[in-house]
Amino acid sequence: MRTIDFSPLYRSVVGFDRLADLLDQATTETATGYPPYNIERTDENAYRIEIAVAGFRPEELNVEVKENLLTVQGRKAANDDTRRFLHRGLAERNFERRFQLADYVVVTDASLDNGLLSISLKRELPEALKPRRIEIGAGRSQLIEGEKAA
Repeated sequence: MRTIDFSPLYRSVVGFDRLADLLDQATTETATGYPPYNIERTDENAYRIEIAVAGFRPEELNVEVKENLLTVQGRKAANDDTRRFLHRGLAERNFERRFQLADYVVVTDASLDNGLLSISLKRELPEALKPRRIEIGAGRSQLIEGEKAA
């Protein structure tokens, strides 16, 4: 697979560093495909990420958000069982998945059910950014007889 060099982009844009970093990260990230996940839009401003984490207990999973980066980690405790597998198809290895969140997207909930870790997200715009209706006032008010003009 070829890699794309974004260094000319850094020289010609000002103030778009974050966008250039995202493009660079997206093209250089080596995805292992483990664990598989879904991203679902559940409402106009709501999303859900589902990650298949079969074999992991809640205390072995960590969900963290820092500066618009959602990180999900799974750390499996050392398995010193004397079990002998003829076939081992369930991958119980450590993992880390990262998801870049858009501005004003917050994590509202996380739950583990039947081997699926569900993380609910919601876009919450600040009041200052929401559309608001501006009332249109009348121009100059007409003078009433007997009043002085100011």
